Amino acid sequence: MKGQQDLDVTAMIFDHVGDSYWWHLTDVGQTSVAMPLPVLVYSEHTGWHAFSSARFHHGHEAYEGLAIAPEESPNAGKIIEVATGERPAFDCSVTKNVAGLFLASVLLCLMILGTARWYKRRDVTAAAPKGFIGSMEMMVNFVYEDIIKANIPEHTARYTPYLLTVFFFIFLTNLLGLIPGSANLTGNIAVTVTLALFTFVITNVFGTKAYWQEVFWNPELPAWLRPLMAVIEFISLFTKPFSLTIRLFANILAGHCALIGVLSVIFITATTMPGAGNGMMSVVSVLLAVFLDCLELLVAFIQAFVFTMLSSIYIGLSQAHHHRD
Repeated sequence: MKGQQDLDVTAMIFDHVGDSYWWHLTDVGQTSVAMPLPVLVYSEHTGWHAFSSARFHHGHEAYEGLAIAPEESPNAGKIIEVATGERPAFDCSVTKNVAGLFLASVLLCLMILGTARWYKRRDVTAAAPKGFIGSMEMMVNFVYEDIIKANIPEHTARYTPYLLTVFFFIFLTNLLGLIPGSANLTGNIAVTVTLALFTFVITNVFGTKAYWQEVFWNPELPAWLRPLMAVIEFISLFTKPFSLTIRLFANILAGHCALIGVLSVIFITATTMPGAGNGMMSVVSVLLAVFLDCLELLVAFIQAFVFTMLSSIYIGLSQAHHHRD
């Protein structure tokens, strides 16, 4: 067990929520167990480099003129060129979050394709499915009927694949993020920005002519109010994806930070409050951590639900007839 002087709570939190060129699994005594990941960078001076991150020995050594920037550097934790101290022109390395994204995508495909395969082989006279297939059917029906169809009554089939994929992807990655040592995908703002941009593009590319007329020159408003509303509506085009990005990112990140912080109290009190006081604080910390973990399970579903709900509302509003209704 680490003593208080060896425990850096901030480092523990950022190790979990941050990205890395290694996938840290656990600590055995004083030894850190981590899986090295592929490094692929291009330098304008030395060309392409492809090797394992194990060559860096967890950031303590340089390899092929490349190194991990120290913590005091503006590029802390990133690969830099030793000669210039600058970032390479391209860094296409498979980091922890990228590897986690690959894993989540594979699991999602297996879940969806496995469920579809079961229904293709299903006997129509058979009883209702149970277990995993039954849970998937319940979730799909819930998202389709109560979220997608309720907000996009017209052209529902066009947007259903995207919205179902978004829901299950966010829900799955939220759950995976609760596993110790896993990647924190939805707590990474780059992932949430990408998801929000998908909704932004779909909403505005497939928006009808009447939708754009309502944005820039709404015929239902008085003439003197139209210029002001046009400015407000134009700004709202960008605040909608911004709200999707920040809501998902901030809730997941805050939950993980709070959970790790509460768990660290156990190790801090191990040296500062020996005896009965230590035991009492440890019990309180464990109970609070269990409560937060259960709360995170609920948040994992709520955030997937909210993101999908808001995306379907934004897409539904871009269909002019539904907006007028």
